[in-house]
Amino acid sequence: MAKLDKDILDQLKNIFAKLDTGILLLVQGSPEDPRRQEMEEFVTDFASSSPSFSVKVEDFPTEEEAPVLSIWRDGIPTGVQFAGVPGGHEFSSLILAVLNAAGQGKNLPDEATQRRIEAITGPVEILTFVSLTCSICPDVVQALNVIALLNPQITNKVIDGGVAPQMVKDYNINGVPTVYANGLLLNVGQATLGELIGKLEQNFGSSADTGVSDNTPLGFDAIIAGGGPAGAASAIYLARKGMKVAVVAGRIGGQVKDTSEIENLISVPLTTGTALASDIRKHLDAYEIAVFDNRRIVKAELKGDVKRITADSGETFEAPQLIVATGASWRKLNVAGEEDYLGKGVAFCTHCDGPFYRGKRVAVVGGGNSGVEAAIDLAGLATHVDLFEFMDTLKADEVLQKKLATFDNVDIHLSTALTEVKGDGRNVTAVVAKDRITGETKEYPVDGVFVQIGLTPNSQVFEGEIAMNRQGEIEIDSKGRTSVKGVYAAGDVTDVPYKQIVIAMGEGAKAALTAVDDRMRGV
Repeated sequence: MAKLDKDILDQLKNIFAKLDTGILLLVQGSPEDPRRQEMEEFVTDFASSSPSFSVKVEDFPTEEEAPVLSIWRDGIPTGVQFAGVPGGHEFSSLILAVLNAAGQGKNLPDEATQRRIEAITGPVEILTFVSLTCSICPDVVQALNVIALLNPQITNKVIDGGVAPQMVKDYNINGVPTVYANGLLLNVGQATLGELIGKLEQNFGSSADTGVSDNTPLGFDAIIAGGGPAGAASAIYLARKGMKVAVVAGRIGGQVKDTSEIENLISVPLTTGTALASDIRKHLDAYEIAVFDNRRIVKAELKGDVKRITADSGETFEAPQLIVATGASWRKLNVAGEEDYLGKGVAFCTHCDGPFYRGKRVAVVGGGNSGVEAAIDLAGLATHVDLFEFMDTLKADEVLQKKLATFDNVDIHLSTALTEVKGDGRNVTAVVAKDRITGETKEYPVDGVFVQIGLTPNSQVFEGEIAMNRQGEIEIDSKGRTSVKGVYAAGDVTDVPYKQIVIAMGEGAKAALTAVDDRMRGV
């Protein structure tokens, strides 16, 4: 992607039509590197979309493996850099970085979150390794770019692993996005802006106390904990009934954003997780709903007439009614070696990390839809795939099982439990699995392990406050009520079977209608 076609340029001209801030696009690279010319052509085309852009090219004969694009605002570096042409999914990251630098971006956080970012102790030099085909990488890239823009002591260099193979090797990158900060491994995989802020605060400190009581939002009729399909449905239904509602969440869309394609949302034949999450945000914004995203709930007090939840921002949210819709997260194996090799061979997203295992052997754990889909995706890349399923049959839909059967480089191991992940200290080298029928234990040489064994509810912060089952799911009645008066729950965090987007939306609406009914009856 060197030159931009006319249609893209026309779109950029519309996007940057109101750009009134001087933006310098600085290209640095070795004059002997042919990729610098590619970067120059790309940046020159990009800059032609607005008179507010200027371009400067400098020789940069350093150890950099690829030319670097830096964004400057009114003569001052913003701290946002791209090593390699930001094409593919990262093209949108470049556009957003420019808009945010000009103060026109739509993903800039609220004031409380901005204060947290500005207070992070620097200097911090961040390296974010990505693949241009990774669909979840832009979320992490754009969050870290916002952090760099708002805190002058922080820089974020986005590195396309495809143009920096030596750096990929030096930093032992086996999955994307992978984030290093001042040489320390900060994050592997998906993370929200709030989570990344928390990790930076934990590792580098903060110069401010975020828990300022006079900034505590008050006066809500109901609080929604969670911003996925269930939480959004609850908030919209309550707002339509005239209630003052606040949504407190890590990210709007929740786990939906980690889903590549969605084909079972009735009346929508095909969409993506990113598109659905964006539509959810637009729908929330259509009502007077106070959205407090990029926050992790760290404390819950539910027993009194006033329900309180406290976020890691220091804010406490209060209301007489609370709907818990915090969703679920990918379940881990919890076996020896798994934590040691997260991001070093243990992965959860085939779309993001699968390309790193081209020509290698991999294991997939889980025989449901997600596991079989992962095995199908990987069979086209890897030399061999071992699929392990704990039960005596695969649980995936028949159409997926038939497709899996067309690959001759996949071995299926039923009634088998994976018991250990082994490695050499840097990377995964093997897995150990036990046949549940014969009791035989066998070691399988693999370079990567993709875990697809379902979900675990995000209910930990509510333990001791509300009744849960042995799996940690919040117990609800047929109308979404929990064991605590005034507290309701919906979606994947509850004991409702079948964790599906369409079911979560319906459960969120039902919990909201129950809350309205209870409120009207004075319960």
